[in-house]
Amino acid sequence: MKRLFVLLFSFLTLNAFAEAPAEGGEFEPGAMITHHIADDYTWHFADGAVVYLPVILVDNGEFKVFSSHNFYNESHETVPYDGYALDHGHIIKVDEAGEPLAEQAGLLDFSITKNVASMLVSVALLLGVFFVIAGRYKNNPKAAPRGVQSFFEPIIIFIRDEIAKANIGPKYERYMPYLLTVFFFIWFNNLLGLMPGGANLTGNIAVTLVLAVLTLLITIFSGNKSYWKHIFATPGVPTWLAPIMIPVELIGILTKPFSLMVRLFANITAGHIIILSLFSLIFIFESISVAPLSVAFSIFMMFLELFVALLQAYIFTLLSAMYFGGAVEEHDHVDDMGHGDGAHH
Repeated sequence: MKRLFVLLFSFLTLNAFAEAPAEGGEFEPGAMITHHIADDYTWHFADGAVVYLPVILVDNGEFKVFSSHNFYNESHETVPYDGYALDHGHIIKVDEAGEPLAEQAGLLDFSITKNVASMLVSVALLLGVFFVIAGRYKNNPKAAPRGVQSFFEPIIIFIRDEIAKANIGPKYERYMPYLLTVFFFIWFNNLLGLMPGGANLTGNIAVTLVLAVLTLLITIFSGNKSYWKHIFATPGVPTWLAPIMIPVELIGILTKPFSLMVRLFANITAGHIIILSLFSLIFIFESISVAPLSVAFSIFMMFLELFVALLQAYIFTLLSAMYFGGAVEEHDHVDDMGHGDGAHH
């Protein structure tokens, strides 16, 4: 246990002191926190340990590839390069004096940013882990699980039995690949984000938006006749209320994935901000006496974030399964006396 605390302390201090102010400089906690949770063209692990990622641009049909190292001088200050410059985390076109051009159209950015690199790492981990597991099941289908297989098998069975079967019903099998993928993708990236220098991938609203849109599309294309009847001809509701109920039901379809997107984004980002804010107290008060309390609370938050990392993956997967279940469920309607419908299992 003592070694675990030492390891956690080392991880936390690496993250904090990677963004510590330079000697004689003024510490800006807001800038440090924003830099950590935002995407970037470099991957900053610790002071002096920086990976400069490739910049890939298409400027009016012209293909350009170069290292993001060209945007920084020896003092790590941003400088223009080859007619381009960094501006608040984005690449813009500039003139010879480094001033932004009035015309920015035609510039497409396909660069490998920190979030993209982190996503590629997580995908490689996922493929590596599950190809190994699948290979063992294929080669020895009746053998007892061992190693990494014995760790992941109970989780996969739990997702199948307690999430997919319980919420979707007999048609659960067709949704298992997506549910397993989204669960482990979110979980792995949540954990990677807690590592020293880790990217805030699942705290990026663009990533959570894509995941939520995928759930929405699967729900819509899975919808049966009963599902769409509930939206355009809600049982037990008078016909004259249809102009009100139909827009409400359609909005309800969109609010579900919206809540998925915001919940994951907000919870993961909030955890990063709280931990970094606790460490910032050391530099704000400029006193080593604050460090023990700050580090203690940060370690507590790190343990809490390990739980949140798993919880958010579970919630996203569970709610997705519930939406799929609602789309494929068959109903028997009881319209007399204004009563609602009952599910037919």
